[in-house]
Amino acid sequence: MYRPRPYPGRVLETDVLIVGAGPAGTAAAITLARAGRRVTIVDKAKFPRDKCCGDGLTTGALRILHDLGLDPTTVPSWTEVDAAWVRSPTGREVRFPMPTGRGVFAAVARRTDLDAAMVDLARANGVTVHEATAFASLAATPDGEALDVEATGLGTIRTRYLIAADGVWSPVRKSLGLNEPDYLGEWHAFRQYYSNVTGPAAERLYVWFEPDLLPGYAWSFPLPGGDVNLGFGVLRDGKRRIQDMKATWADLPNRPHIAEALGPDATADARHLAWPIPARVDTVTLTHERVLFVGDAARVTDPLTGEGIGQALQTGILAAQAITSAGGFDAPQARARYERSVRHHLLADHRMSTFLGRALKYQWGARGSVRVAGMTRWTRENFARWLFEDEPRAIALTPSRWHRRFLDRDGAYAADTGRVQPEVSTLPPGGGNGWA
Repeated sequence: MYRPRPYPGRVLETDVLIVGAGPAGTAAAITLARAGRRVTIVDKAKFPRDKCCGDGLTTGALRILHDLGLDPTTVPSWTEVDAAWVRSPTGREVRFPMPTGRGVFAAVARRTDLDAAMVDLARANGVTVHEATAFASLAATPDGEALDVEATGLGTIRTRYLIAADGVWSPVRKSLGLNEPDYLGEWHAFRQYYSNVTGPAAERLYVWFEPDLLPGYAWSFPLPGGDVNLGFGVLRDGKRRIQDMKATWADLPNRPHIAEALGPDATADARHLAWPIPARVDTVTLTHERVLFVGDAARVTDPLTGEGIGQALQTGILAAQAITSAGGFDAPQARARYERSVRHHLLADHRMSTFLGRALKYQWGARGSVRVAGMTRWTRENFARWLFEDEPRAIALTPSRWHRRFLDRDGAYAADTGRVQPEVSTLPPGGGNGWA
């Protein structure tokens, strides 16, 4: 373990400091702690806290959560989903079923509950978590072998590495001069919770390809007790203004097919929230000296669906594995390994999703996609698995990820856990790691 030279003032010591306790940060922390590293997380929020999100969990995200050891019973709003109901711009509605009796392929959970459960899991794995503690600044130590990070209320934290899991407007990125002024993300989304839902949306997961939202879509994701997460996401194309999106949001629940899905007694809870969706992993700076960016700070959201929890979990794990493999002294190796891993696991899928998104800009593209996907039972079942990231979207373009059980694996939390094969193991590679 690293033992810094003492100097005046309060100094906390850790092997890896993580800024941000969302899915990316906690996934990285758990992975590092399991590998025997001392890990500290700081987050400006006090948990549980809300996070503006659609709350959907894909198969890919669920497999990683399973592998990390998350128990769904610790997440009060955890709701498993057995099908997706997709509506084309012309009104054609198709049910796309998930495999039955083979584990969980789709779920919904409030981020208030999910993130708090992940923080608890990190603590259970030996991670030190400081809530209500914001990142302030960082500087390299004179020998260049560590970072001194200032955090509100804690003083100085000396660390070999810093993992920035601090969101789309990452304060760490800004402190390093790597932020892009006026960056607003590639997509923009609105979300509001509804209660007293008595229509079919109380149990069904809906995706509506509304003509005026393409290539975006609207959604309704079910939660316990007749609650749903209702929202929509649109491409930030320079033409839509926030005022236009607010007007669209006000109109959305009143559209006949959506009002019917919600039922006559549905009531909007509190106020709606809006947030940017960053999807620029192909051009963003992923590392800097001893800093690795993960999750929204790495802008890894899927540009086709806006899904980001699975990608956040994955980048957190990849960053942890890169640090563990390189050891405490070889920051260049850690950076290089992490960047290679992100390119291998995410770049081809990002480009594929961007390509497919171009077709969904047009009504004929969305209409044709729903029609073709709904042609047969086989296409419906496999489209559902593809939509929920059971396999990487661009696996056909990346032979290194081919395997014999393509679209034939169990979901997460299956009864026969021996068949569950997470795409990314949270366990670091073996061998020497150079930590002292």
